[in-house]
Amino acid sequence: MAHAKFQKVGGSDTRLYGPRKLLLCGFPVGAQPKFEALLEMVGLNSVPKIWVATEQAESVLADLLALQDETGAGASSELPRAIVVAGLTEKELMRLMTVCKKTGMANALWATLTPTSEQWTVIQLLTELAAERKELQKRR
Repeated sequence: MAHAKFQKVGGSDTRLYGPRKLLLCGFPVGAQPKFEALLEMVGLNSVPKIWVATEQAESVLADLLALQDETGAGASSELPRAIVVAGLTEKELMRLMTVCKKTGMANALWATLTPTSEQWTVIQLLTELAAERKELQKRR
């Protein structure tokens, strides 16, 4: 697996890589409507969502992004909580992250899709994100 490096996202209208979708890992059934309400608060409720199930841990991100909107809704996921963003603008991502933090949403790993990461499995991405978070926490 090629390692990607952490890159800071700005606040521009530049569109992030990939189709306009969210891959959502580790959301129990009860948290899904809350997250959808949060998306409505920031004006992103029309963005297609894929709720990644525990058994999809070995699925490649590109394959998951090809699934229909709301795939996996209503099923709990035991994966670590993560939000993978594709096709949104930097400004939309920053707005979403800010509202998630302000509303006290459970801590999540965040990633933007890249040409490299779209070929990774969910578990590979989650492992990389956890390692990045650990490294960033060490620096603080």
